Amino acid sequence: MSPNQSTKATGIAQEHASLDEISYHGIYYEKVTEGLAHILNPRVADSKGGKKQQSVFYNPIQQFNRDLSVLAIRIFAEDLAKIRATRQERRLQKIANEGHKGKKRKRKEEAHPARGKRKNGIERVQGLETLHGGEQKVPSSIAEVADQQVDQAEVLLNGLGAVDIVKSGNEGLIVGDEDGANRHVSENRSEQDTAALGADPQIPIGPKQKDICSDSAPSFEILDALSATGLRAIRYVKEIPLVTSVTANDLSSPATASIRLNVQYNGVADKINATTSDAKALMYKTATRASDLYQVIDLDPYGTAVPFLDAALQAVTDGGLLCVTCTDSGVFASVGWAEKTFSQYGGLPWKGPQNHEAGLRLVLNTIASSAARYGLAIEPLLSLNIDFYVRLFVRVRKSAADVKFLAGKTMVVYNCDQGCGSYRIQYLAQSNEREAKNGDKFYTHSLAQAPSANPFCEHCGFKTHLVGPMWGGPLHNPHFVAKILDLLPSLDRKVYGTVPRIEGMLTLALNETLFQDPIETTIPEPQPFPPLNPALRDPHPFFVSPASLGRTLHTALPSDAALRGALIGLGYRTTRSHTEPGSIRTDAPWHVVWEVMREWARQKSSIKEGTIKKGMAGWEIMMKDRSRRGLEAAKQEFRDAIGKAEDVKVLREDVQAALHRLAGKLADGVDGHVQGSSLPEEGVDGQLSGIKVVFDEKLGKEAAGPKMVRYQMNPRPDWGPMSKAKGGP
Repeated sequence: MSPNQSTKATGIAQEHASLDEISYHGIYYEKVTEGLAHILNPRVADSKGGKKQQSVFYNPIQQFNRDLSVLAIRIFAEDLAKIRATRQERRLQKIANEGHKGKKRKRKEEAHPARGKRKNGIERVQGLETLHGGEQKVPSSIAEVADQQVDQAEVLLNGLGAVDIVKSGNEGLIVGDEDGANRHVSENRSEQDTAALGADPQIPIGPKQKDICSDSAPSFEILDALSATGLRAIRYVKEIPLVTSVTANDLSSPATASIRLNVQYNGVADKINATTSDAKALMYKTATRASDLYQVIDLDPYGTAVPFLDAALQAVTDGGLLCVTCTDSGVFASVGWAEKTFSQYGGLPWKGPQNHEAGLRLVLNTIASSAARYGLAIEPLLSLNIDFYVRLFVRVRKSAADVKFLAGKTMVVYNCDQGCGSYRIQYLAQSNEREAKNGDKFYTHSLAQAPSANPFCEHCGFKTHLVGPMWGGPLHNPHFVAKILDLLPSLDRKVYGTVPRIEGMLTLALNETLFQDPIETTIPEPQPFPPLNPALRDPHPFFVSPASLGRTLHTALPSDAALRGALIGLGYRTTRSHTEPGSIRTDAPWHVVWEVMREWARQKSSIKEGTIKKGMAGWEIMMKDRSRRGLEAAKQEFRDAIGKAEDVKVLREDVQAALHRLAGKLADGVDGHVQGSSLPEEGVDGQLSGIKVVFDEKLGKEAAGPKMVRYQMNPRPDWGPMSKAKGGP
């Protein structure tokens, strides 16, 4: 119901002209408008100093999270509708080609000729539809006969659970739930709590079967497992056209009462079912019936989502979407409590500027390993580090074959966190593509050789530390990200206030897929976007931090454009990471990066004498300078010549030969080669002498385009996850 409409039905009285404050039963509410939803947020004074404290949790800073979630689920719902339509079309085509039913079904009907299937008030009898009044509905066309055959067939679509097929005009066949959507019954409803918050307990809350299982729309159900005020649930219903029902659950009775109040105020009581239940218990109960599984489950807890993952993975349908938020970045992105990180996420954290991307990958690995126990494979559609939390959108599919790739996409990292900041990756297993004699492709899985790195850093000699295990596959599906970006121009900026930031962050996320195999992100309509290859690894995870490079060498920092220009000039690719401002993702190996930085110190910003000393990481790196390596090689030649010389004449000849070779190396090594020559992947000594590093800012400057908010500045003082709500269960 619109706030401008009569409040008689909801029992909410507006005593003030302003819509920002509403009073009911002596309780004052602050009306919060976000998207198309309006939330009545009660406030109570804290006993300590009169500070305002929430009784039901609401954080305005996470509007970006909610805006993004609405758009992501909307794209997923549209894609799922295309998948359903495509599968139905294939099945109809198959039935039309065969012209008869399956043998198993035929034997059943021959054994029980008079037994029909009852559905939507219609009883099936020997191929005819009989209404309750006894009147027979005779098929009038071949199409209707085909419809009856499809209706009698047992249909099980991957990712949709047990479904029926019903006809909807000229738009083909639409999938709807056989049992309806009124199956998630509200538990432990407290009418007293509801009335105390201003909601009318007599108004029914929850979807009606006729609203959900209708001829006009397939069933698309969402579980908002930790709903608090119900804001997400209300926005999903009002802003995603294909959503048919949402279960808004919370363990707290005051929170559930607040959900009912807000649901009534927004006029969506026919599509939202408010429940008071332990989220894990609710999801485990849902998992016991295949027809009860949700298409989308949203986990947005205060803290970590890990305790809810096992239940959620079992309660989401095959091919469904799992939306996960974790706000405990002090655990997954910090080494302060490494033992807790391991117990919570099954891996060790990263020390250094890449800690937030590593945290993302730790959370993904936790989801993937939990899913694999049930034969479920995950595909991250979008994985973002946002402010103080991570937000992930993961597609879950039942596939024993795809689960086998998990070990090959799980990695540990040897991180030089005490020295130069370089790292080396080690995957736990190998997945190799083979070709059978008939030309078919298949994969074999084997153990990886270990270790892949020396305990000491090859660049600076410092000890390395172990990070992970963590997810080593892609963070995003570029098709999915591109679909959301394509949707943004059509949105009302007044409804979605964070569109500029969404555009900037998703553009960065899409650019992070640059190093994957080239793919076409434009999908012909009405085709669904394709999944990624389950064997695909992220070829170049993490990024280089120019600030860290400069600190290591104690030199002035190169600009982003200068460093990017140098790497591009050598034949490498560069982009940015969404997790860290000023970062550079590149396919250049670390020995190339350090050679470029040595050239920066030699050409642009010389290191002051005494700023780096022996035993420091920068000292060891600078000792591998190309000119210094030539001198060291010459010195060694002189030592060898002196040691072998038997007389002065032989010594003179050996020294002259060494000097001649040194002159040639210096002439060719420093200035003898042109820009653009690509460097070898491995090796340092003697193999970097044939390059010319040019810090071309024009080459490294990003192409001009629309201005975007790539990285969010702090929107206000003392912002963050906020205090936990005081309302108890």
